[in-house]
Amino acid sequence: MSRDSIPASGRLTRRETVAGAAALGLVAGRAGAQESGEATGIVYAVQAAGTERAPLPGVLVSNGREVARTDGQGRYRLPLAGDGVVFVIKPPGYALPRDSDNVPRHSYIHQPGGTPASLGLRYKGLAPTGPLPASIDFTLTRVHEPADFDVILFTDPQPESRFELDHVRDTAVARAMAIPAAFGLTTGDVLFDDLSLYGRSNRIVGRIGLPWYSLPGNHDLNMQAPDARHSRETWKRVFGAPSYAFRHGRVLFVMLDNVEWLGPPVPVGANTYRGHIGERTLAFLKNLLAEIPPDDLIVLATHIPLVTDTGDDPRSATIDRAALLDVLAGRTVLSLAGHTHTTEHHYPAEGHHHHVMTAVSGSWWSGPDTRTGIPSADSRDGTPNGFHVLSIRGTAYTTRFVPAQGEPDAMMRIAFESELRPAAPEIVRASHPMQGLRPPIPQDALASTNLVVNVFDGGPRTSLTFRIGDRAPEPMVRTRRLDPFVTELYARYPGTKKSWVQATLSTHIWTARLPDDLATGAHRVTVEGTDEYGRPIRSCAVLEVTGDGTRG
Repeated sequence: MSRDSIPASGRLTRRETVAGAAALGLVAGRAGAQESGEATGIVYAVQAAGTERAPLPGVLVSNGREVARTDGQGRYRLPLAGDGVVFVIKPPGYALPRDSDNVPRHSYIHQPGGTPASLGLRYKGLAPTGPLPASIDFTLTRVHEPADFDVILFTDPQPESRFELDHVRDTAVARAMAIPAAFGLTTGDVLFDDLSLYGRSNRIVGRIGLPWYSLPGNHDLNMQAPDARHSRETWKRVFGAPSYAFRHGRVLFVMLDNVEWLGPPVPVGANTYRGHIGERTLAFLKNLLAEIPPDDLIVLATHIPLVTDTGDDPRSATIDRAALLDVLAGRTVLSLAGHTHTTEHHYPAEGHHHHVMTAVSGSWWSGPDTRTGIPSADSRDGTPNGFHVLSIRGTAYTTRFVPAQGEPDAMMRIAFESELRPAAPEIVRASHPMQGLRPPIPQDALASTNLVVNVFDGGPRTSLTFRIGDRAPEPMVRTRRLDPFVTELYARYPGTKKSWVQATLSTHIWTARLPDDLATGAHRVTVEGTDEYGRPIRSCAVLEVTGDGTRG
């Protein structure tokens, strides 16, 4: 594809995307370029309704370590010896080209020999790119870009089969289509090992109609690769550079691949990877931040969390996060991650908010089918499967949770838990599941019954109280514990879940003991408080109390 063949719309067809050298790198002349060990090119701009290009000065371009800024003629120069990558960092007010599935094209992958056939990879890698082009050019389109915007945040859709990809389509994607946003992004585990599904997955997500940026996870690896060097061959062919960045409004979005492949599993099925950013990528981030205004917001995305409540296993947390936090010191940072299929909020440094997000697949598409035939997929910490929406207002931000199934504005679940049996608490249910979650409670059992509330996107800055009827509000205590609802759900329907799915300790549960002096009859239970951002949250339930020593 010649550099003059980019449509004025900034869209590339699927054929152009596959045939073009990394879709955005536009080649003009080859003589002598390979020997120089240097990548050079021009960044151009076109108006949204026009075709005439003009060089664009002041744009950042990177090779994954060094960062260059285009000069007055739109030209940049970067070291590039051997295999490598060059990507443009979209500036505010401009749009990247997209393919027919709305995948942004931001990089040129340079791999003269392509993916070595000797690796025996199961999924197709890169075709040979040949010698380094004399000019790797990028063309951006001038657009109106408000400083206030929303972003749809997916993580871990993780379909293991075409059937599970149907679930992604019919839950999260269908719900996201109705949410106005500037773009979307997925922080890894786009698929569950079967990389042949990328084409269909991109077609489905592309119908949301937004530019959609993606980051690879541990289930997006070429697992036959002997080491990290060739572990992203299929990803690079489909999406381009695994780590990259772009700007939108007054926000710098940095997408960092922090899954380091350690080699093929021995025995088969072992997880031979770790959360590791690495010196080269840290240098890229440091060089990039030197070019960004100090009061801009930084939104950093990784697949493996920097820190997580599930422990410090290198497969669940990032081993060089201290070095990352040093690079980010003094900045206002929201870092996003997935991987653990839990929902968590952490504050690892001053000005740094780390949000581990709800998985689209929840409990890896486990659980009883609903009337739609889709698994309930409640996550192991009790959160419904779903996604988040990031709202940016200048340099301020908030996030909100969106369930992928059920009521779209569900924020919490209220349950009652009996401790009548020592060391064996159980959720208070009717004898038949169709009778509901909250049957009447005998008056003499009130003293051994807890109110248990799961605030699906709660964290250490969330606070709750409860009140019964017109009584005064009473505080609830954030308690790290199992969610009783999902614990019983897994026990009740063991044949519907995958073997590794077990309830895990949740970081967003609040508890309180019910008062023991409630009269028989029906009582209104009101749970209210504020979330991580100080916004009011509220939900209600009806508590029935009986006097006959039975639970209805």
